[in-house]
Amino acid sequence: MTSSAKITSNRANARVSTGPKSKSGRVRTARNALRHGLSMSIDHDPAVSDQVDKLAREIAGERASADLQQLARRVAHAQIDLHRVRLARHQFLSRALSEPDRRKLKRAMGVLSEALPVLLDPRQPESTSRAMLNLLLADSPHEPRTLPTVVAQEVRRLCAFDRYERRALSRRKFAIRALDAARAATRRAADTELR
Repeated sequence: MTSSAKITSNRANARVSTGPKSKSGRVRTARNALRHGLSMSIDHDPAVSDQVDKLAREIAGERASADLQQLARRVAHAQIDLHRVRLARHQFLSRALSEPDRRKLKRAMGVLSEALPVLLDPRQPESTSRAMLNLLLADSPHEPRTLPTVVAQEVRRLCAFDRYERRALSRRKFAIRALDAARAATRRAADTELR
């Protein structure tokens, strides 16, 4: 049996931990599940689905049976999915490398807010102002980030891309094996009919 103090405490904790209260916080958390769209199936996008059909026709060949066409579609589906994952990773890394480091930007803004009164004070010697400006420029957050910095800070997200890529590679490998086995069986059947 739960005590009344415990119930009161649980209710107070629940009121505090129900998520963000501000409109901007709610908008930000509403997009948590929409990071890159890789968990969504290709079949939901008609343009991508058309690419899969075109690639499947190229893989299967002109006079392929319905079974071979279906197996070729599985290969094409996995290949297009693999391409999507690699493109999403490339876009993520490009965006992360071109954006300034947010922590560095925050630190620079703090330094600027402390340095502004010194820079605007006409009583300060010019050498102090020049030294302060050099310090601010040296710690500029507008420089692109280096690849090791991005990888170190974004390793969890990059691991997610790796998981999607490994799944797509595995699906493609098994789909190719099935297609090759079906083609071999078709050739064997055609060879036995010719004899």
